[in-house]
Amino acid sequence: MTKRAPNGVGRRSVLKGTAAVAAASTIGFPFVSKAQNKPIKVGMVTVLSGRVAILGSASQKGAQIEIDAFNAAGGLGGRPIELIVRDSKAKPEEAARIAREFINSEGCEILLDADTSAAAFAIQEIARETGILTIHTNSETSSLTADPKLHVPTAFRSARQGIHDAIAGGSYAAEVSKAKKLNRWMGCSPDYAYGRDSNKLFFEYLKRFHKDAEVIGESWPKLFQPDYTEQLTKILQSKPQAVYSCLWGGDLTAFIDQSSIYNLFAQTEVFAINIADYAVLTAIKNLPKGIHSGSRYLSTFPPTKENADWSAGYRKKFNEYPLNWSWENSAGTKFVLDALKKTNSTDSKKLAEAISGASISVPYGVDGKLTMRAGDNTLINYSTGWGQTIQKDPFVPDVKSVDWKMILDLETEWKKTMKYI
Repeated sequence: MTKRAPNGVGRRSVLKGTAAVAAASTIGFPFVSKAQNKPIKVGMVTVLSGRVAILGSASQKGAQIEIDAFNAAGGLGGRPIELIVRDSKAKPEEAARIAREFINSEGCEILLDADTSAAAFAIQEIARETGILTIHTNSETSSLTADPKLHVPTAFRSARQGIHDAIAGGSYAAEVSKAKKLNRWMGCSPDYAYGRDSNKLFFEYLKRFHKDAEVIGESWPKLFQPDYTEQLTKILQSKPQAVYSCLWGGDLTAFIDQSSIYNLFAQTEVFAINIADYAVLTAIKNLPKGIHSGSRYLSTFPPTKENADWSAGYRKKFNEYPLNWSWENSAGTKFVLDALKKTNSTDSKKLAEAISGASISVPYGVDGKLTMRAGDNTLINYSTGWGQTIQKDPFVPDVKSVDWKMILDLETEWKKTMKYI
């Protein structure tokens, strides 16, 4: 006859219950904990090798500084962010393959496209197909977010945009041109989407503000080209009064170093929109004085304590200067993290709804704010201006801010011209 437990439960049932409790103490409770602490995987496609490996390094660090702070504060209900970074080797087809692998094999719930504009359009289509939340953190080609045919509700740009910089640069260059009577211009920009877009728009707004400006020639070096003798020879033979270039990173460093050999800066005014970034400023062997540049990232612009402190904190953490890619990826990641906290969800549609039209508090925005504009999912109100180089830190000491109201008014006009609105 089976003995009964005091509460009427059979001995065998008691043993079963005891085993279940024991199992729960070693398996069940940790299982619940693991579910709560399961990382939220974020995949970052970027460039970590070759001439522009600094793009990937700065992008990763810009995102990581925000992720580390988020995780230290407890993550999303105990779930930390895990950033997975892969090298596309600056090949668009490889970037697309990695993005798909992140989604299909790695279990990533969010994509950061920290690659070049050459890859961004392919990744945009992956975002369209899959509906995954995607932040383009580096691509500046205007049509990516401006063209409604390319619009994806769950894809956003946290990088500066070509049309914005063209209006700012064109208005600044026109003032200098009128004062110095610089009427003969040439372009020398990289031969891919961003270079073509930036070059075209810069000259469009230069001529809008300075009607005597004339473009007498253009040159299109290949991306990551090692030697610029052909381009420099063409410029010197054409004898322009001013040259515009949107070369960037290692390409711009090489172009400036080689231009010095040809004594270009004594013969013409150079407007290199991407020079005011520490990766370039500190890499040029002998930085020429007086090159005109847009503000990429400088710890002195905007000239606030908050911006200086952010730069100092970044340098303390990583032992290097923050770059333009640093703040763009920091901003994109912060939009995502704020949306995670707001929605308490990793659902891409919910996150996208929270990001659209949102503002974040950052030291590199106008009045300490950046906004992700609803409608075209693009960033506005980042600090932008132009100045001239000197040969030592702070490198570009006097940056003249450009009014965002003018930028937005002319952008709307441009969108109408392009039949985007």
